[in-house]
Amino acid sequence: MANQASHEKRNDAPSTRPSPSGGTSGDNHARKRLFSKELRNMMYGFGDDPQPYAESVELLEDLVVQYITDMTLKATEIGSNKQGRMVVNDILYLLRHDPRKYARVKELLSMNEELKRARKAFDEPSKGLE
Repeated sequence: MANQASHEKRNDAPSTRPSPSGGTSGDNHARKRLFSKELRNMMYGFGDDPQPYAESVELLEDLVVQYITDMTLKATEIGSNKQGRMVVNDILYLLRHDPRKYARVKELLSMNEELKRARKAFDEPSKGLE
């Protein structure tokens, strides 16, 4: 029973820490939380409690969103595409000095291509039957 009460406290506690945008995280409640479920699962997978503090998840999500935003802005600034559009090679260029991230992005891109080929191969025979 006490364990359940502590889990309820974790998810209901108000937050007053500063957010990356300059306000407090109370201001951030208007912003939709995009990655909360995934971050909770990742935190648990890396050894956190099955129900981590809501503030911890919010902080981690703020950091993730800020990182994605910063990388996107940098990629559009250095963009190889002159129309102000970002291309995959711009992200690879930014990650070239971080071998772990670079390797992971390359791996995900190759898996994506493999999945595209598999879908295409799967869809082509069914078109001939119609």
